[in-house]
Amino acid sequence: MRTKVVIIGAGPAGLLLGQLLHAYGIDNVILERQSPDYVLGRIRAGLLEEGTVVLLDEASAGARAHREGLVHDGFELAFGGKRHRIDLKAATGKTMMIYGQTEVTLDLMDARKAAGLTTVYEAADVTPHDFDTDHPRVSYLKDGIAHEIACDFIAGCDGFHGVSRASIKPSAIQTFERVYPFGWLGILSDTPPVSHELIYTNHARGFSLCTMRSMRRSRYYVQCSLDDHVDQWPDERFWDELKQRLDPEAADKLITGPSIEKSIAPLRSFVAEPMRFGRMFLAGDAAHIVPPTGAKGLNLAGSDVRFLSQALREYYDEKSSAGIDAYSAKALSRVWKAVRFSWWMTAMMHKFPDQGEFGARIQVAELDYLVGSQAATASLAENYVGLPY
Repeated sequence: MRTKVVIIGAGPAGLLLGQLLHAYGIDNVILERQSPDYVLGRIRAGLLEEGTVVLLDEASAGARAHREGLVHDGFELAFGGKRHRIDLKAATGKTMMIYGQTEVTLDLMDARKAAGLTTVYEAADVTPHDFDTDHPRVSYLKDGIAHEIACDFIAGCDGFHGVSRASIKPSAIQTFERVYPFGWLGILSDTPPVSHELIYTNHARGFSLCTMRSMRRSRYYVQCSLDDHVDQWPDERFWDELKQRLDPEAADKLITGPSIEKSIAPLRSFVAEPMRFGRMFLAGDAAHIVPPTGAKGLNLAGSDVRFLSQALREYYDEKSSAGIDAYSAKALSRVWKAVRFSWWMTAMMHKFPDQGEFGARIQVAELDYLVGSQAATASLAENYVGLPY
């Protein structure tokens, strides 16, 4: 079998890339080691930049997001028992959209199926070969039978633990990482959200976040120890802890209910450089991870895919390698700015084991300056809604 681009991974990055390449007339095949149900069962974030929504439209997968997504003009920062609104639209002219990553993935799956494109699910032992030559190929097993696809390029969109980055010689890649000394305990509940906009809270007991998936389904988080286990957090304990971290008005308005999903996620910042290795490219979580504080993970995957899809279109339509040659540097420039912003938000909002009273006071001073300075608020808003491509 032969195709122009083999995409490894059928998460949002791989599916979005496949749709955009199809729109440009570039044949592609997606290989995914899990089943469709498994992929859709991953509970992830859901805060989309306007640029990401535009990409979904270009991929013929944005209609439901426009119907069901919740457009937010701002969000709130809470500290010292009070909330302060950040007006994103006033500061930048842009908004954000609440629309779950699971829904994004489903819409992209449906769009790919409607276009009659090939996705091989439950592909075992996927392995990229010869990507440092002009004749790359990818092998895999399906139902115990060996297959191989010859291609022009390979796109590694298979996440942090995927085979794409793992296939690169250690001497050819450099990684940068910061692991944070806490995690996020998150629950999903069929309860109305406590506020129509997100609430990020800095509290002496630790960070918390109030968000939602719809006006009937809420998503809440509290900072917890990395040593904690989900079974140590029955629903009653979670709700009690969340109430203690919220301002009095929000705590009084909070509607609780049984959780329908509960998990603990560690936080890390991670970047791999470069993002191109001969004829194989990394995109999304395969190349970088950010803590969820800045809502950048899915949106960074989108910007990678935008850069890569345009570079490949230029290669095939204009017979120019300028785009693919510039891909890594262009993508990493935006990645590092988002990594910086996510790190800054995380450092400002969370309780660190070694921060002491001095560190806590510095956080409050930073937040107080932030909400009181038009310039500082504008900087926060500009980064939050997404820097230009």
